[in-house]
Amino acid sequence: MTEVLVRESREEDAEELYRIRRIAFGGPREPDPNRGANPYWPDGYEGWWGLVAELDGRPAGFLRSRDYRQFFGGKAVPMGGLASVAVDPYARGRGVATALLDRALVGLRDAGQCISALFPSVPPLYRGRGWEQTGVYELMILPLDLLALLPKPVTHRTIRPATREDLPALHQAYLAFASTVDGMLDRATKADNPEDVFELDIVDVVPGVDGLRGYLTAERPEGERLIVYDLIADDADTAGKLLRQLASWAGVLHDVSLRVVDPAVRDLFLAQPVLHDVRNHPWMLRVVDLPAAVAARGWPLTAHLRPLAVDVEVADPHASWQAGRHRIVFDGDTVFCEPGGTGAVRLHARALGPWYAGSADTAMLRRAGLLDGDPKAAAHLDALTGAPRPVRMANSF
Repeated sequence: MTEVLVRESREEDAEELYRIRRIAFGGPREPDPNRGANPYWPDGYEGWWGLVAELDGRPAGFLRSRDYRQFFGGKAVPMGGLASVAVDPYARGRGVATALLDRALVGLRDAGQCISALFPSVPPLYRGRGWEQTGVYELMILPLDLLALLPKPVTHRTIRPATREDLPALHQAYLAFASTVDGMLDRATKADNPEDVFELDIVDVVPGVDGLRGYLTAERPEGERLIVYDLIADDADTAGKLLRQLASWAGVLHDVSLRVVDPAVRDLFLAQPVLHDVRNHPWMLRVVDLPAAVAARGWPLTAHLRPLAVDVEVADPHASWQAGRHRIVFDGDTVFCEPGGTGAVRLHARALGPWYAGSADTAMLRRAGLLDGDPKAAAHLDALTGAPRPVRMANSF
């Protein structure tokens, strides 16, 4: 069998990689010629790095890692968002995808991306390389007439269209919220373009004394549904104002697709019917460099803990630099990971992502066959993260 060769992507690969991606994921045969200097890559070359797999001297597969930062414990952790993992049909079943992922793990570590997330089309492929389902990207479909049942805000709030001068305040309002929800991106890297928000039909803001109290972004496509992307509010009256703004579409449109950015809006404000439609696109997480990931994350629950140490042994055949024994230590001031220990708790590479994010506790990981060893020691891992807790993202890539 011909050996798969993996190399860094180059600008001259663009046309062939566009073809491979189009066949894998769909799209027009020819790109829009009006989209940038190179229509095959209209989002440019900043904010990501890519790999190409070759068979017989020609590109047979591709992936890229977008440069992101993802909040955990209130701190933004460097994260590589894997996307566009595509293999030419003739090359499938020949180890192209796994060769790309193996090389990507090295690239992620070299790029300082100590964790990696992706939206899987083939979960077994990514589980085989240490990623595991961790969080949700949710859309909620609601009839618009239900929003008319919401009570009026107690305190008056004004609402107006955003201008480009509002961009810094928009991002600050988003960050103030996103830093409190594990899994959210900080939207502050070269992979993000804040001005893209003005490509949407609706960008409305609720001004406050100092900055914005909240904002709403949405799109009105053809059909009978409004598409809402962000609904961010820092108090109940602002949330009520923005939700009633959506209610004003009742009679014109039938329903709204609301991206569940803030679970408080969904669970504590909306008058949900007994049966409603929630569409979830789960995403997977992998810890690429355990010591670096532990150092980068926030650990707010340690304010309530005594100093502790947990000896773990990581089984990770695809990231050998973090395989073996470690001690995860809280010394009263910081949490860090150092080599050594007894390996009292044994973790599969797939267990690291859900543990790190706090989406699964050690009892869940044990039942899934991803953890074994001393239950008392494992319970300290739960104390650090507060697992199990919901983890969500409000971006797709």
